[in-house]
Amino acid sequence: MPSSLSRQIQAVLDGAPDALSLDELLALVDDFVVECSSSDTPEVLIVQFEDELQAVFHESVDYSNVRQGETFLTVLRHLAPVIPSTSIISWFEVFFRPALRDPRLATTPLNYAKELIVQALKRYQDVYTDVIENYTERVAGFRRRIFELYLLDAFNEGSEDDVLEWTSLDEEERERRSRWKENLEDILVRYGSENPEDLFTEIHVHFKYSSARQQLFTFLNILSSQPTYSVVAPVLAKHELFRYLLLSIVLDSSSTVCSAGLTFVVKSLPYLAVYARDQLRFWLPRLLFILARILCWKERYPIMPEAGDGPPDPQLERELSEITQKTLHVRPDLKWQRLDMTFSSTTSHPPNPRPFFSLLYYLFPSNVLRFLRGPVQCLESFQVQSPYIENWKDALDEDEIRRKSENLLREHVCHPLLIWKDASEEQASLEFWSKYGTARIVSEAMMMDVRNLAAGLRERYGYTGSNDLPPFSEEGEVGPVDVAPDNPREEVEEPPADSEPPQELSLEASRFITPLDLSTGRVVVSLADMVNATNALKTNIDVEFVTPDMQWVSTLPSRSPSPAKRQRVISSRITTEGGHESTDIGHIAHAVAGLQREVLLLRNELNFELWIQRENVKHIGRLYQDRILMKSAEAERQGLYNKLRKYRSQVIALETELRESKQQATSAKNKYADWNTELQQKLRELREEKKTWVSEAATLRSAEKEAKALFAAQAKLLAEATEHVFQLKTQKKENQHKIDRLHDYERQIEQHIKIQKLWEQDYAKFNAREEQLVAMENGMQQLKLRSESYEKTYEDIEERSRAYRRQIQALEAKLSLANKKAESRQPFSEEGLQTFAADKVALKESNNKLKGENDELREEIEELRAMVEVLKAQVTGRRGLVFEEKPSPTTA
Repeated sequence: MPSSLSRQIQAVLDGAPDALSLDELLALVDDFVVECSSSDTPEVLIVQFEDELQAVFHESVDYSNVRQGETFLTVLRHLAPVIPSTSIISWFEVFFRPALRDPRLATTPLNYAKELIVQALKRYQDVYTDVIENYTERVAGFRRRIFELYLLDAFNEGSEDDVLEWTSLDEEERERRSRWKENLEDILVRYGSENPEDLFTEIHVHFKYSSARQQLFTFLNILSSQPTYSVVAPVLAKHELFRYLLLSIVLDSSSTVCSAGLTFVVKSLPYLAVYARDQLRFWLPRLLFILARILCWKERYPIMPEAGDGPPDPQLERELSEITQKTLHVRPDLKWQRLDMTFSSTTSHPPNPRPFFSLLYYLFPSNVLRFLRGPVQCLESFQVQSPYIENWKDALDEDEIRRKSENLLREHVCHPLLIWKDASEEQASLEFWSKYGTARIVSEAMMMDVRNLAAGLRERYGYTGSNDLPPFSEEGEVGPVDVAPDNPREEVEEPPADSEPPQELSLEASRFITPLDLSTGRVVVSLADMVNATNALKTNIDVEFVTPDMQWVSTLPSRSPSPAKRQRVISSRITTEGGHESTDIGHIAHAVAGLQREVLLLRNELNFELWIQRENVKHIGRLYQDRILMKSAEAERQGLYNKLRKYRSQVIALETELRESKQQATSAKNKYADWNTELQQKLRELREEKKTWVSEAATLRSAEKEAKALFAAQAKLLAEATEHVFQLKTQKKENQHKIDRLHDYERQIEQHIKIQKLWEQDYAKFNAREEQLVAMENGMQQLKLRSESYEKTYEDIEERSRAYRRQIQALEAKLSLANKKAESRQPFSEEGLQTFAADKVALKESNNKLKGENDELREEIEELRAMVEVLKAQVTGRRGLVFEEKPSPTTA
C-alpha cells in the first residue's frame, strides 16, 4: 500500500496524464490512515511511507510551484491522525517554513500548514512516544525554535536595524516578511489558546532577556484580543510569568515596553475579575505599586549631537538621569536584567495611566484611595516586599504620588462603593462585580472617566457641540462637567506630545490642536499634528486629514529610495575618519526612532481601542437585549397570565400522569433490578464454573507432567540398578576364588581357637587355688559392682551438672538480654514495671536455687571422686591370675 500510494502522489504532483484527481488521491490517503489505525504495527507502515514521501518530495516538488505546495500540504493534512510530530518537525525547514513565507499560498492550505505545526507543538503522548528516541525533547525543542524564529527572524518594529532594512526592501520581500510574521503569530496564538500553560512557560524563558520583552508584550496584546482569552487568563494569573510581567512594568526603564505591558495588564484585569478573583486580590498590592510608578514616571530627553559634534556622551546621559530622577537598585535575588530606553534618540514620554487607573478604581475604589492617601503604609500593611534594595519609604515619593493623582481623581466620578464599604470590608466581602461579565466591567470602568461620561451623555441627549450639554438639574440630571482645578494658580505640568489631553480640561480638546474649530462638528488636522489628532479622536469628533507639510516630510527618507540614494544612505552609516557618523544619518536615525516609537504606541493604542470597542459592543448588545425584553415583557405578561390558568389544569393532569408513570417506572425498575440480579447470579455461577474447569484442567496438566517426569526418573533408576547388578555379578565371579580360600582360613582359625581354649583351661587349673581364688573373686565382684555403681552415679551427677550449667547460662543470657532491652526500651508504665520486677525476683530465686543445687552436686562429685580414688588404689593392689610370690626380705 505505501509504495502504490507514494507513486500516485508523485503522479499527481508531476501532473501526469493518467494521474488521479485530488479527491481520489485524498480518498486513498484516508484509506491508508484507516489501515494504519487498525494495524498492530502502525509505526512500521508510517516510517516506510515517510521515507518514500520524502523521496517523492525531493524529486517532484518545486518550491516556486504553488500548486504542488498546496497539494502536498493537503496530503499531509489528511495524514495528520497518524503522522508523528517528529515528521512534521523534520518537514518544517524544508517545506513548512518556505510555505509560511509565500504570499501566494491559498488560505485553506495555509491553515492546513498552521494546524499541522500546532499539532506538532502540542502533541506529547501518542503511539510513537516510546518508539522514537527523545520524543518529548524534540517537541520541546521545536516549540523553542518557533519562538526564536518569531523573536529573531521575524520583522521587529522596535528594532532600528530591522526598520532600516525594511526601507531597503522591495514590495514583494516586504509582503513575504509580513506574511511570515503574521503566520508565526497565528501559530503561537492557536497553540497558546489550547495549551496556555506551555505557552506561558516558553514566554517566561525568553522574557528573562530584555531585548525580547517588547515583542513578547506585543504578542501578549494580540493574544489578549482573542475570543478564547477568557480560558487563557486564569492560567496566566496562576503562572510565574505574570509576576515577571508586573516586574517588567515596575523595574524596566523603557516607556515603550511599559506602555505595551500596561495595555496588556489593563486588558487582562477584567478577565481576572471574572474568572480569577482570588488571584486578582493577591496581585492587588503589586498593581497599586505599578500605578504609583506610572504616575511618578519621569520623561527622559535624548542628547542629540549638533552639526559637526561627536556622538552623545554616555557619562553625561547617566549624570543627567541621576539628576532628574532617583536611582533605585534592583534586589540581587531577583536576578533581573534591566531594560533601558528602547529608542535612545527620541524623547521617552511616560505611559498613559488613565485606563489603568479607571479600571483599578472601578474594581477596588476604597483600596485605591487608601493607597493614594498613604502609599507606604498601605503596601506595608499588605506585607509586600519591595523589589528594590531600598525599602518602600525610600522607593516611593508620597508627595509626588498625591500631586500626580490629583487630576485623575478630579476627572473621575465618585464611586458608590466608597460610601458603603471601606478598604478592609472591600477585601473581606464578595465583590459587587462578581457576577458581571467582562464587557460590563470594561464599559462601566471606562465610564468612570468624566471625559467618556461626557461623550456618552452627549450621545444620549443628542447634543453635537460640547457647549450644548444640559446643565445639572435639581433632579440630578447630568450636564457638562467642569473638572478644572479648584486653585487656578496651581502649576500643571505640560503634557507630552503623544500623551492624552491635559486632565484638567478634558472636554476642551481645541486648546491643544491649534487650528481646530469644534463649532462645525468637523476637525481638519494636518499630518504634522497627528499626535494632537489622536487627542481629537478621543473626543469623538470627526477628523479630516489633509495634505502633509512638505517641509516636514523632506526630513525623512523616502519609502522606496533609488539604488543610488540607498547606497549613499548605507555608505553614510560608515564612520568617518574622525570616528563620528555623519550628521545627516544622526538626524535620520532620530527621525526613524521617533517614527518607530510612534508606530508602536499607535498600534498599541489602536489595539486597546479596538478591544474596548469590542467589549462596548458586547455590552451594548446586552443592554439592547434588556431593552427589548422590557418592552415585550408587559405584552407577554398578560398572555402568560392567561396561559398560566390553562397550564395549571394541564399541570394537575400531568402530575397525575407523572405519578402513574413513576409507579410504572418504579415497578419496571424493580423488575429490571430483579432480572439484572438474576442475570448477575447466573453470570457469577458460570464464571465460578469456568474457574473450576480451568483449575481442574491446570491440575490435570500438572499431574500429567509429574507422571511423565516420574516415569522418566523410574526408567533412569531401573537402568542404573540393572547396571549395578551386572557389575556385582561380575565382581562376584572375579572374587570367588578368594572367598573359597577365606573359608579355609576360617576353619583353621576355629581349630586354633579350640587348642587355645584347651591350653587356657590347663593353665587355669595349674594356677588355681580354690579357696583363695573364690574369696578373691567374690571380693573382686563386689568391688567391681560398687565401682560400676559409683561410676554410673558420677556420670548421672555430671550430666545433671552440665544440664544445670546450661540452664544457668541460658538464664544468664536471658537476663543480660532483658537488661539490654530494658536499657533501650522507653520507660515502662507502672503495670509494666511491676510485671518486670516480679519476673526479676522470680529469676533471682530460681538462680539462687539452682546455684545451691549446683553447690550440693559439686560436693557430692568431690566425695565420689575421693571414693573412686580409694577404690582404684585398692584395685591396683590386688593379685592377678599368674602370681609369683616374692620372697620376704627377712627370709632371704
